[in-house]
Amino acid sequence: MYITLHLALAAIIGFGLSEARQQEHDIAYYIHPCQRSGPNINECLTYSANHLTMHLRKGIPELGIEEVEPIVIDEINLSLGSGPDGYRATFKDIQAFGVSNLTVNQVRSDLNTLQFQLTFSIPKISAIAHYRSSGVLIMVQATGGGEYWGEYEGVKAKVYIKASEVERNSRKYLHLEDLKMDFSVKDIQMGIKNVHNGNAVLEAALNLFINSNSQELLKEMKPHIKKKLMVGMKSFIDNLFSRVPYDSWVID
Repeated sequence: MYITLHLALAAIIGFGLSEARQQEHDIAYYIHPCQRSGPNINECLTYSANHLTMHLRKGIPELGIEEVEPIVIDEINLSLGSGPDGYRATFKDIQAFGVSNLTVNQVRSDLNTLQFQLTFSIPKISAIAHYRSSGVLIMVQATGGGEYWGEYEGVKAKVYIKASEVERNSRKYLHLEDLKMDFSVKDIQMGIKNVHNGNAVLEAALNLFINSNSQELLKEMKPHIKKKLMVGMKSFIDNLFSRVPYDSWVID
């Protein structure tokens, strides 16, 4: 759930600002420019973000983006309880599908201070991963490993960006100053399969617990997920800010 997510990040770039007017032939096909003085600037920025997202689904080689999916996270950890019998789980090689169905619902901007808030939604994200666990869970020794799967429906997120302006080669670019994000999931179904050593009792116990406490488990995992997403998001935004002149997006 790279939910915070390359598509979402690129959508943020889609509402960069400018001080200079660009000629029509200078504007790349994946950019929909907006006029700073327009009466509905936030609506235009929202359209611009979705315009960019539409092209990202197919990849934008000019931005170094060949494939959008799957979104990959190397590792996420879960910890329940304390002491030697506390339950610990590690999910590795997480792959998420469905992020390309992202829709930007609203962009709010302050053009003077270069602050933006983006809200977006994704109908469904499917995830798979390898997991290993240890400790006791609902009175069952839960040490083992196997495959994890998850279906996340009704994903909503907010991303906040604070940027500053820099000039390079007579062009204006954005520099990321601050980045924050949060997300929620309406419905969750998840479980494990192919448990090592074919432990049917452990598999049944874990699946019962997971699906009975899915939102609580997400709450426990959320800090780890956000930390991973923020690292990837910052790297992605820095890359896009360095490649795309910010005076191509909003024109005077």
